[in-house]
Amino acid sequence: MADGSGIEWTEATWNPTTGCDRISSGCDHCYALTLAKRLKAMGNPKYQNDGDPRTSGPGFAVTEHPSALALPHQWSSPRVIFVNSMSDLFHARVSSSFIRDVFQVMAETPRHTYQLLTKRPRRAARMAEELPWPSNVWFGVSVETSEQLWRLDDLRRVPAATRFVSAEPLLGSLAGIDLTGIHWIIAGGESGPNHRPLDPTWVRELRDDCRAQGVAFFFKQWGGRTPKTNGRELDGRSWDEMPAPMRA
Repeated sequence: MADGSGIEWTEATWNPTTGCDRISSGCDHCYALTLAKRLKAMGNPKYQNDGDPRTSGPGFAVTEHPSALALPHQWSSPRVIFVNSMSDLFHARVSSSFIRDVFQVMAETPRHTYQLLTKRPRRAARMAEELPWPSNVWFGVSVETSEQLWRLDDLRRVPAATRFVSAEPLLGSLAGIDLTGIHWIIAGGESGPNHRPLDPTWVRELRDDCRAQGVAFFFKQWGGRTPKTNGRELDGRSWDEMPAPMRA
């Protein structure tokens, strides 16, 4: 499945796999898990496999979709594409052969820019030598609190031309973060009825560390009951920096 995106930092989504399991604090109120349950009830064929109720949920079992591999070839105009907004490509239950297939599609379609985000960068680092890493593939990790900073060490082991960090939902201070080898930070608060608060100090610390270390900074939202409840301005302006160049 690929479609237009309401995500401010991308243009479309492509889900060659769906489903995941919660593994850290940022997963507690996973939007994808909630959406998968809704899509299952609507009869969407990609969301009929139920995951473990302890870590996943209805319609959210990890599932490969070989039929989705052809889609990027069908888009003639260049797009910025978020890969697996509804999954994690490096989940243990995604086969290595399917991961290689996804990377091959990205290598064969250099007109697109692919943004691939994972909470499981150790597997990515271990597989790195098996995969093509064309310059149109951006690779990132999620970091919600200082407890996940180890993911940056694995990220630096991956030979992507553009590496990024998604600090969303940002749930604690990351002050003093080492951004060596990182090109972009996305920060944002949590949304939904059970959203956890975002301290403005945490956002300013990240912005200032980015500016000090020459890293592009993108502030997505303050969060709230809906993503747009409290807007997205920080200190009187929006922060929409992107890594440059778009393609190395």
